[in-house]
Amino acid sequence: MGTLAHSSALLEGYVALDAAWQKPSFPATERQLIVLTASVENHGPYCVADHSTALKALKLRLSGTLPLEGGIPTFVGCLGGELTSEDGQRATHLAALNTLAAAREHLCSLDRVRRVVRLTVSLATTPEFCQHPRVADAASELLATVFGADKTSTRMVYGAASLPVGVCAVVELILEVSM
Repeated sequence: MGTLAHSSALLEGYVALDAAWQKPSFPATERQLIVLTASVENHGPYCVADHSTALKALKLRLSGTLPLEGGIPTFVGCLGGELTSEDGQRATHLAALNTLAAAREHLCSLDRVRRVVRLTVSLATTPEFCQHPRVADAASELLATVFGADKTSTRMVYGAASLPVGVCAVVELILEVSM
């Protein structure tokens, strides 16, 4: 299956088309239909909405990455309950590693990453848990190690009552990428 990241001509065409579509000449539904049709014809990926994995305007957005090992959820439970802060750090680190693996798959090389635009870490916690920043530091430190501290940017961390498949951490990254 082809991807935008594997074809610089396709990526350039997509970015140019996206810029042209910012003008109100096509309604949003028609724009999505055209993208879907082009995706099917080119055997490439199609992004249903902005909240899914997407490549737009030289940004790669990877959302909903879980701490999985071999496709199996790890670190299931709530921080402050059955899981400790250290468990949360390991889960966040693993989810961030999985996010980088997905980025590498899309881009063919992490060398194409110019900078981290945004890191978001969601944590399943008890109401009493208050070590969110400490847990999220595991992902921030990994990104600083991989890309350099000068290439990281904003971070958002928040707690939730539950997360998909019961994991304690979910990571989202927005990366600025080169052609």
